Amino acid sequence: PENLRFVIQKHDATRLHYDFRLEVDGVLKSWAVPKGPSTDPSIKRLAMMVEDHPFDYRNFEGIIPSGYGAGTVIVWDDGLYLPVDSDSTDKTDQQKKIRQGIHAGKLHIMLLGKKLKGEYALVKTKGKGENAWLLFKVKDNYASVDDITLKEKSVLSNKTLAQIEKTTENFYGAKRVKQSSSKSQKEITLNKRDDVKKATAKNKKETTKKSKTTLKGNVSAIPKAAAPMLATLVDQPFNKEGWQFEIKWDGYRTVAFCSNNIVELRSRNNKSFNEKFYPIHKAVQDWNVKAVVDGEIVVLDENGKSNFGLLQNWRSEADGELFFYVFDLLWFDGKNVMDLTLVERRELLKQIVPKDGSIRMSENFGDNGIEVFEAVTNLGLEGIIAKKTDSLYSPGERSKAWLKIKANKRQEMVIGGYTKNSGSSKAFSSLLLGVFEKGKLLYTGKVGTGFNAKQQKEMLTEFKPLITKSSPFNTIPDVNKPSRFRHDPPTALATWIKPELVCEVNFTEMTTDGVMRHPSFVAMRTDKAAKEVTKDEVSSTPTVTSRKSGKAGKILTPPKDPARKTLINPTQETQVRKINKHELKFTNVSKLYWKKEKITKGDLLNYYYQVAPFILPYLKDRPQSMNRYPNGIEGKSFYFKDVSGTAPEWIETFDYKSDADNRLRKYLVAQDEASLLYMANLGCIEMNPWSSRVNSPDNPDWCIIDLDPAKKNTFEQVIEAAQITHDILENFEVKSYPKTSGSTGIHIYIPLGGKYSYDHSKEFARIIATLVHNEIPKYTSIERMVKARSGKMYIDFLQNRPQATVASAYSVRPKPNATVSTPLHWEEVKTGLKMTDFTIHNVLARIKAEGDIFKPVLGKGIDLEKVINNYTPK
Repeated sequence: PENLRFVIQKHDATRLHYDFRLEVDGVLKSWAVPKGPSTDPSIKRLAMMVEDHPFDYRNFEGIIPSGYGAGTVIVWDDGLYLPVDSDSTDKTDQQKKIRQGIHAGKLHIMLLGKKLKGEYALVKTKGKGENAWLLFKVKDNYASVDDITLKEKSVLSNKTLAQIEKTTENFYGAKRVKQSSSKSQKEITLNKRDDVKKATAKNKKETTKKSKTTLKGNVSAIPKAAAPMLATLVDQPFNKEGWQFEIKWDGYRTVAFCSNNIVELRSRNNKSFNEKFYPIHKAVQDWNVKAVVDGEIVVLDENGKSNFGLLQNWRSEADGELFFYVFDLLWFDGKNVMDLTLVERRELLKQIVPKDGSIRMSENFGDNGIEVFEAVTNLGLEGIIAKKTDSLYSPGERSKAWLKIKANKRQEMVIGGYTKNSGSSKAFSSLLLGVFEKGKLLYTGKVGTGFNAKQQKEMLTEFKPLITKSSPFNTIPDVNKPSRFRHDPPTALATWIKPELVCEVNFTEMTTDGVMRHPSFVAMRTDKAAKEVTKDEVSSTPTVTSRKSGKAGKILTPPKDPARKTLINPTQETQVRKINKHELKFTNVSKLYWKKEKITKGDLLNYYYQVAPFILPYLKDRPQSMNRYPNGIEGKSFYFKDVSGTAPEWIETFDYKSDADNRLRKYLVAQDEASLLYMANLGCIEMNPWSSRVNSPDNPDWCIIDLDPAKKNTFEQVIEAAQITHDILENFEVKSYPKTSGSTGIHIYIPLGGKYSYDHSKEFARIIATLVHNEIPKYTSIERMVKARSGKMYIDFLQNRPQATVASAYSVRPKPNATVSTPLHWEEVKTGLKMTDFTIHNVLARIKAEGDIFKPVLGKGIDLEKVINNYTPK
């Protein structure tokens, strides 16, 4: 298996110290240890957590000539490491464990170095700053009272710091060195040497390179409009020095006008894409640059291939992940750069494109166009674009400095009418298509494949207002003309429409009389004006000397994050989405459910859509006690337990009669994300499932200890009560799992596995509650009546009754800040924990990092009889 690496670098900078670094997720998590590590378990070294370093820095040995950390560095020790409390040999699992330890402030690791071996601990400490940790040796066979730091030499070069300083020719580069506001004595001394002085000057030159490039542009205001530069179609790929090649993306050409966070996205025919592709608009706003950028908005599939069909039908992030591939720069930071060469413009662009996220640089692949074309063709992509490296940017011009070579023939066509075959039940049978030439619409054939019945109905709605009596084509096409493959076609009736709509079509070739062979409909194109659609004239590619230049490199970059995105489009007040094959109509999505925080109903729906895979295991097969807040947390709420006659037919229900009134109620049963979103759409901010399932309604899957503070209780007291509960349960040898209530308290779950009755669960909870109360009677109570509690925290064991509910794990609460009931590691239940640490804004990121840590609650459960029999009071 692949292993994690660690390195300890001895660093003589402002002061001598050791940098302790652990590989995690491709970077080096780093701590500065002033006195260095020790092999004596009784000695604890202060370790200050500092910024992450690049992974390739682990091998650096030499001089940092200027900037932050200027001084001399050696690799004092390196090797492999692993988390002690993980049985997994999988690197991904191990890194997850390390992340959890860093988050909890406690790391227990095994070092397999050349100098340091055995178990070490890193523990976050108090009173010495937010980033202060302690590094110490855990007692094992490698423990020693000997001073390990006396082993001074590098494990790479076998040299000391002093020797490296005298002999090295290795200087750290500008791209990695942070500039410091002040110079240390060490830096001043080093920079008196000629070789160090040269390295410093080189770094300074590199860091000012960006601003020098921009000086070539002409000062100008940001343009209000700019038509994108267009490419000329040629018939074959080529290799030629002075040219570079890019992927021809299958998306919507887009020019982004950016004045910091004031952003306008414009299509090729100057339509706004701001609302249509709102995630890209937001991403460009967050980019916060002053620039005009040319690119293509696409939806990528799981392999990184752009899919125009998905893009055309895109309504929200649930329909696919949007990316904005940028490939050119027209204006930057107050200057028109269109008269710079392509290479210069792209160099500027590369410097400002974010490293991660939905804005990506569209890479070029050198001058080997034939190899790139072959790779693109094999991947099933549309084609490539060839660009002269010294070409200037000519807005709106179809230039021969930019060439497009198509791997598959595809073209935009104008719709001039449609046919319907006699006896057909379809909305229409085929589209009648053409292209403009000198103002006339030339017929290019009909297409009858590539669309489904639903698409046809939607298209027909667009056609009807444009129906006209006369044909828009320069010559009336014979829609019933026999072909060599179909001698007796069905009788078709043509309906003409005004030539205003554009679609895209695939075909194998164009015949000599200008008609497509084997055409297939791809999609409608709303981003292009019909008058601009002309026949793609294919020029002959000049014969040039072929010159191989190595591999084309990796062509496609798949989306990094497979996690689901948002479902609700914030720009549409009412929208219908199909979830689990059921159509749900979402209304009033902009209604503010949290007015102060400006969190909308749409935000709530998006949260539940994204968290569905994690919350549903705690809701599935369980009746729900719905508490609706149709006007948000400040409006009136009401319980809605009986869905008789109101829920759609596909919603599953559970018939139940309460002992209290013997009335039959149909409880909603949450089975999938459709039923979850149905509840959220009703204004159910929180999800309150039963502890038992419909197939065993009298047997709960978990037992709950609910720590419910009174007004005069502090949250620190809640934390203490939770810790005591944990200790008592550990004494019972019972594993328990805490979560925030999302309101004021903490819930502690004990898995039962559906093996016991509610009475068993309640009585066990009563025992635990009583023991906890006996430990801290001054501020806790187990009295059911509020008056009898005298303002003390209630240790509630009565939540373990039939129909009693608490908010589910990962449920939002109708409280300020949109807090979420969030599972915790027991190490996190400590002073400093706040309910507002976990909200609708950050819980999804936490789940992504931690996974579902509440899963054991759904496990086989404890052996209650064995637990009671084996219990020994302290």
